[in-house]
Amino acid sequence: MNIGEAAKASGVSAKMIRHYESVGLFPEAARSESGYRRYGDKEVSTLRFVRQSRDLGFSIEQIRALLGLWQNRRRPSRQVRALAQAHIEELDAKLKELEAMKATLEHLVACCHGDERPDCPIIDSLSSRPEAVPEVHTGRQKTSGLRSGRAAARG
Repeated sequence: MNIGEAAKASGVSAKMIRHYESVGLFPEAARSESGYRRYGDKEVSTLRFVRQSRDLGFSIEQIRALLGLWQNRRRPSRQVRALAQAHIEELDAKLKELEAMKATLEHLVACCHGDERPDCPIIDSLSSRPEAVPEVHTGRQKTSGLRSGRAAARG
C-alpha cells in the first residue's frame, strides 16, 4: 500500500509517517519502481503501535524503547512495566503542575472584578515580578502566583 493507504489503515497521518522516518523511529519504506513509498501489514502494525503510544503521551524516545521491547520477544515484562511506571510518574508531575496553574488562575479570576474599570489583578500579576505575585494554597502545596506552574511543581 502507498503512504496514504498506510496512513488511513494506521491512523497516523502521512506527514507524521514521514516525520517518524526522518527521526529514525520508523524505518524508511521500500520504494516502488516509480519511487513511491510502499508499506505492508508489518509496517502498518508498527505505525498503530506508535500511534497508540503517542495517544498515551509517550515521548519519541520512550516509544523508541517500547518498540525495541515489543520487537524483542525474549524481553522481560518488568522492563516494559518500568518504562510505563516512569511515564506514570511524569504524568503525575504534569497533573500537579496543571492543578497549580489552575488554582492560580482561579485565584486571579476571583480577584478580578470583570467590570468596566481598567484595574485587573490578572494583568497586574502577568506583568509583575514572580516574588510580587500573591500566594495561593492548592491544598497540596503552597505556591506563589504564576510560579505555581512549572517552578512550583518542581519544588
